[in-house]
Amino acid sequence: MATYQLQVFYDGLCVVCSKEIEHYQKQKGSENIEFIDIMKAAFKADSYGIDRDEVHRVMHVKKADGTFATRVDAFIEIWKVLPRYQILARLAQQNMFKIFLNQGYKLFAFARPYLPRKKSEECADDYCATGKT
Repeated sequence: MATYQLQVFYDGLCVVCSKEIEHYQKQKGSENIEFIDIMKAAFKADSYGIDRDEVHRVMHVKKADGTFATRVDAFIEIWKVLPRYQILARLAQQNMFKIFLNQGYKLFAFARPYLPRKKSEECADDYCATGKT
């Protein structure tokens, strides 16, 4: 069984979200990240210790120590693992920069349920059709 530095939980039916994850998967260091599509029928939030509704509302990552980071902090954790993004991770942790990132994330999280969605025969979750919580 592989040991990962990070588990990233993402909405694979969200067109924007899945494009960003595909980009991260191509980066050096991505082999240290397990990408978990929360829209797959096999995904069970409680088996990861995550609230089912909350994981559909905001980005989550689980670190190797078992703790979670959400929202902008989740992206910072991803960037820390990917060498190409480590400078961005350091910048994003600075208060002034993080304030702007948090505001941008709030806007995205609000708009995400209304963004285009991929079709899936596999997904049996009530979040599949709209992504709305």
